[in-house]
Amino acid sequence: MPRSHGSDIDTLIQLLAKLPGLGPRSARRAVLQLLKKKDSVMVPLANALDDVADRVRICATCGNIDTSDPCHVCIDNRRDRTTICVVEDVADLWALDRSETFKGLYHVLGGTLSALDGVGPDELNIAPLIARVERGDVQEVILALNATVDGQTTSHYLAERLADTGLDMRITALAHGVPVGGELDYLDDGTLAAALKARGSVA
Repeated sequence: MPRSHGSDIDTLIQLLAKLPGLGPRSARRAVLQLLKKKDSVMVPLANALDDVADRVRICATCGNIDTSDPCHVCIDNRRDRTTICVVEDVADLWALDRSETFKGLYHVLGGTLSALDGVGPDELNIAPLIARVERGDVQEVILALNATVDGQTTSHYLAERLADTGLDMRITALAHGVPVGGELDYLDDGTLAAALKARGSVA
């Protein structure tokens, strides 16, 4: 079968097809658009990717992905440093911050507890969270984990660990506006904002 494009273009299509929401067909369409708009889109995109690849860092404080360490959230003096919102993944942090409802700090766990997958407390950023709480003036910890079985299990575990510190603080969770089985990154901004405002105590 004759090839309609070179191997370099085929490699680009294969790489794009690995991204979430892009299969081979969508990747081909995206590459074609990039090639048609080489100067206005493709070259700036390639430069931006190269720049970010060199500068990307994982924030040692909260686990966010940014081009600086500490990240822009952690160094923002306008943030409420008495409140920490705990999330499963960086995508959840970005989703909640996009709602512009929460003005505190974040902590990324890097996953959830899962006996089936062999993920225990030592595989998650739980110890750094406890350390942050113990050395700061934290008045509230919001457990904003996905409404899945593993997410709820992790929330209960964290609530117990935080309560064991003996510190005087509120431990809250997102309200039930987040659907069971839902993931924060796929929810609309209104649902996220309502869930944050209607959060309730779990311990």
